[in-house]
Amino acid sequence: MPPTSDTTRFVLVHTSHAGNVGAAARAMKVMGFSDLVLVRPRFDDVLSREETVAMASGAADILVRARIVDTLDAALDGVQHACATAMTPRDFGPPTYAPREHFQTLQAAALRVAFVFGPERTGLSNDDVYRCHACLSIPTAPDYGSLNLAQAVQLLAYEWRVALGGFAVAPRTPEPARADMVAVQGALDHWARVLQQIGFLDPAAPKKLMPRLQQLLNRAQLTPEEIHILRGIARAIEHRR
Repeated sequence: MPPTSDTTRFVLVHTSHAGNVGAAARAMKVMGFSDLVLVRPRFDDVLSREETVAMASGAADILVRARIVDTLDAALDGVQHACATAMTPRDFGPPTYAPREHFQTLQAAALRVAFVFGPERTGLSNDDVYRCHACLSIPTAPDYGSLNLAQAVQLLAYEWRVALGGFAVAPRTPEPARADMVAVQGALDHWARVLQQIGFLDPAAPKKLMPRLQQLLNRAQLTPEEIHILRGIARAIEHRR
């Protein structure tokens, strides 16, 4: 059974491709969800198949906790709000929303929620859609809306996680150190000498060239390494002359 803190369930109905089950588990785990229920998948041993485990790519714990049931009703046991996923328009059934639109109101209700996905080839049956409170339609290009099952799980898992508050982005690189004003001024003085040497700066009529370069460097918020590069360029020019 899922942890009690996990109030979101992902339900896959009559899934036919083992790889999609594994990929769906992976999509869930990266967004912090763990409650996966399968309704009569094509293969009874789908949770332990080699392809499933391979596509889960480290989310095997989701597969271990996953359950297989015979009916959608059993899969929705304990759920208070079920969202069907469907691309095909219907003339009858629950209201259809874009995920982000619906999640803005749903997250405030603090309900046990389930997202229900149909078979890869046909999608959910009408009867399965009728059991749900809402129908979610992922906005896609008008002329091509084909989404792989695991892709749809990933999109909804991401949007739902964002609605719930999301995760902080961990920095992948350290915050760069800033060069101090003395180092910046030293680079400017060095460049002023070189620009005079090559005839670009007239010391008798400098106008506002150096103040403008100073403003440029201030906006750039240079690091000590970048100061070294600028001074290295200036030295190379001096040596060439």
